[in-house]
Amino acid sequence: MDPFVALMRRYVVDYTNRHDTSVCAEIMEPDYTLRMGPHVVAGRDEAYIPASVKQFSQFPGLGLTVHEIVTNGERLAMRFSEHGASVRHGGAAASWTGIGLYRWNGRALVDNSVEQDYLARRRQLADGVPDPVAPPAVAPWDTAPVPADPAAEAAVREWIAAGLPAVGVRWDDGDEHRFLDDAESRVDDLFSAGERVAFRLTLTGRYAGGGLPGLDADHARLPATLHLVALVRVAGGEVVGGHGVRDRLGLARALIAS
Repeated sequence: MDPFVALMRRYVVDYTNRHDTSVCAEIMEPDYTLRMGPHVVAGRDEAYIPASVKQFSQFPGLGLTVHEIVTNGERLAMRFSEHGASVRHGGAAASWTGIGLYRWNGRALVDNSVEQDYLARRRQLADGVPDPVAPPAVAPWDTAPVPADPAAEAAVREWIAAGLPAVGVRWDDGDEHRFLDDAESRVDDLFSAGERVAFRLTLTGRYAGGGLPGLDADHARLPATLHLVALVRVAGGEVVGGHGVRDRLGLARALIAS
């Protein structure tokens, strides 16, 4: 088994699905940092583990299902779902997708840039109707590293610069709404494993209106920032599909606050 993939198996099986935060000291560096939306959770023991304990307390049966892993040996992207019942919502259950971009130093995890579809989670907890969990990857822990492909990375950068035109990429829970007008993209992270390219973007523009709960016409055209993480596939020099998760809930909250 590839050592990076073996480390992620411990992350999923021993730490997340067993809720055993003692494993964190074995698989993460002390300065482990998580980035999600505009938030930075820095420090394994003083920040990250307390945040995990809070999540496990709200979802005592929380589970993580892996749908896809790609790695080039130095970087790794994992597409997953988390799912469970919330004690804060009378036992209502939910499942929500996420994509994480992990970095390690050859021994332990250093950081993770991730987005999770918390807007979909909030909807499910409110209406009491959970979304089904997508099928798991058949053999995620047998994933072999694939060398990075600079040509695939260049194709994705061109696609980003063109405004992420629709090419079969599935966003969030199927919502294809374009939230920002006149958006500029900052590439925060991007790497490839063969034809698969993972990246994190920060988009800045103006709220296009529609698609987000709790907002009305007064919010349209307000300045807005949207973070997203995606894992896409390139063929023939073009992006042809993949998955992405946007911080829709964070966008809505920021617009309401403004």
